[in-house]
Amino acid sequence: MLLGAIADDLTGATDLALILSREGMRTIQVVGVPTDATQFGAADAVVVALKSRTIPASEAVEHSLAAARVLLAAGARQLFFKYCSTFDSTDEGNIGPVADALMELTGEACTIACPAFPANGRTVYKGHLFVGDALLSESPMRDHPLTPMRDSNLVRVLQRQTRRPVGLVAHETVRAGSEAIASALAAHEGMLIVDALTESDLRAIGTAASGMKLVTGGSAVALALPENFRRQSLLGPAAANVEFEATPGAGVILAGSCSAATRRQIAVAKAAGVPALQLDALDIAAGRTTCDEVVEFVIDNGEGDYPPLVYSSADPDVVALAQEKLGRLEAGAVVEDLLAAVATALAGRGYTRFIVAGGETSGAIVNALGAKAVAIGPEIDPGVPWVVSIGGTRVSLALKSGNFGSDDFFVKTWNMVR
Repeated sequence: MLLGAIADDLTGATDLALILSREGMRTIQVVGVPTDATQFGAADAVVVALKSRTIPASEAVEHSLAAARVLLAAGARQLFFKYCSTFDSTDEGNIGPVADALMELTGEACTIACPAFPANGRTVYKGHLFVGDALLSESPMRDHPLTPMRDSNLVRVLQRQTRRPVGLVAHETVRAGSEAIASALAAHEGMLIVDALTESDLRAIGTAASGMKLVTGGSAVALALPENFRRQSLLGPAAANVEFEATPGAGVILAGSCSAATRRQIAVAKAAGVPALQLDALDIAAGRTTCDEVVEFVIDNGEGDYPPLVYSSADPDVVALAQEKLGRLEAGAVVEDLLAAVATALAGRGYTRFIVAGGETSGAIVNALGAKAVAIGPEIDPGVPWVVSIGGTRVSLALKSGNFGSDDFFVKTWNMVR
C-alpha cells in the first residue's frame, strides 16, 4: 500500500476512490474501520469510508485514528483525510479536530486543506470557497440541515476548529507552480488553506505535497498523488480499467438528501415518468409511514422504464419544521433508518441495483446491506461512479453526494445499466 485514505462519509470515499483508480492506482474501498486482520491484497491505495461527518468530534477523531493506525501498519506511506468539497462542518465540527489528531499521529508539522473540485464548480480564491459563481455562504449550503455553511472564508472556519495556526497559500503562489507552493508549505507550521481554480492548480498542489505524511482536502486534490509515487518508482504505469458488469436484477432510487441539486434531480426524474413516493420525517416518526408500505410501493411500480424513486428531499422550511419537532439529528435519522430498512427488505426480495442520493443516507444503506468493500466502476458524473460490492451478496450501487450530479442524474444513471 502506498496511500491510505480516510473519508468522513461514504459518497466522498467513493469519489476519492474513483479519482485514484482513474489515475492508475489499484484501489480498494472499505466500509467502516478496518481491523488489523483486514486483507488489502495488492492495492496501491485503500480508501476507508467512515460515517463521521456529523457525529461528535471526539467520536470522529477516535474512528479516524483507528483507521489511520491500521493503514499505517499495513504500509501506507502517506495518509489522506478526505472531506466534502463544500467543507461541510460546523464550528463544533470535525474537520479541524480530525486533522489535528492525524497530524499528531504522523508527526507532521504542516498540512494543507484544499476542498476545491473545479469540475463540480467548487473553487477556492483568497481563502473563500465558491460554489459555482456564488460564495459558499450565499449558496444553498447555507441552509444545509446538518452542516449549514454561513462563512465562506475557510481560514476563519478552520481556525475556529483548531488551536494550530491556519494560514493561506494564495492563488498567486499556486499559479507560480509546485516549487513555489512547496516553499510556502515549508515556511509554515499548522494548517494552510490553499487556493485552487483549475485542475492544473490541483495537480501543482498535489505535486508540492509529495513529501507530506498527511494531506487533507476534497477528492480532487488527490489527482497528482499517484504521479508522485511514479516519480519515486513506487508505482507502475496506469493499468487498464477492469470492465464493469452490473449485477442483474431490479433497481430502486432512494434519496435522503435535501440539497438543491438533489431536489432538481428528483423533479427531472418525475418529469421523465419515474414513479415517485415522498416521505415525511414526521409521518415516519409517528408510525404513519412504515417500511412495509414503502416496499409495497416499490414492488407495485417496478415494471416501467425506470425504477421507482423514494425520497425525503424537501425544501428548507419543511426540513426545519421536522427538525424543530424531532431534533436536528433525529429528523435525519428516522429517514435514514427507514430507507436502510427498505433497502434491506428489497435486497431480500432480489433487488440488486441501488441508486442512492445523500452521504448520510448512502452510509446507512450500505451498512444495512452489509457491503464491507466495493470495487469502482464507470464514472456517471464527476465524482460519482457505479460500484459493485465485494464479498457477501453482490449488489451494484450508485452513491451520490447530495450536491453532486447533473439534473438528469437519476435517469442517466439507470440508462447506463438498464
